[in-house]
Amino acid sequence: MNDYLTGLNKLPSNQIIEKMATYAKEHKVPIINEEGMGFINQLVKITKPKRILEIGTAIGYSAINMALSYERAFIDTIERDANLASLAIKNIKECNLENRIRVFNEDALKLDLATLHPEYDLIFIDAAKSQYKVFFEKFDNLLISGGIIITDNILFHGLITTPEHIASRNLRQLVRKIGNYNTFLKEHPRYDTTFYNIGDGIAVSIKVK
Repeated sequence: MNDYLTGLNKLPSNQIIEKMATYAKEHKVPIINEEGMGFINQLVKITKPKRILEIGTAIGYSAINMALSYERAFIDTIERDANLASLAIKNIKECNLENRIRVFNEDALKLDLATLHPEYDLIFIDAAKSQYKVFFEKFDNLLISGGIIITDNILFHGLITTPEHIASRNLRQLVRKIGNYNTFLKEHPRYDTTFYNIGDGIAVSIKVK
């Protein structure tokens, strides 16, 4: 059923996006899947965010998709891996989006917030999953009232419901951290969060006015 619906939905398509998707698959670069990207693109079209902050650029796939979904959006995106950041910048230039997407080759946890714009309408978290809560708390103050934080991979390949069955201790700890983050979102007094079984699980948290 998911494959059928994914086939009906249309992502922004051009040779560069297709090339990025192929590159990510061949080189095992983690990017959001088509189902999740389609959902986020639709949110961008509906909410029309003027400024977006992305934590976790990878090769620029999601930033480019969001920029193409709303032509007035300006995006700041953070990537700590220098090679990935370089590829992202190359892909962004090939899409003629360098005037709307800025790549920060920094560790998001160490980045000086003063280097960013003071206000964002949407924040997309798709970086180190063990640090989701830290990312959320660090960048929360940059989100406007009524803005949205989107978090990807909150189901983590379906392992989130049965962490006790995972053999690897490190993987089990990671999955439990994601579960704790989901509970944190659910109970947060200043955010109204809805969890979706889309892609690898997506949380949409609206900052209460």
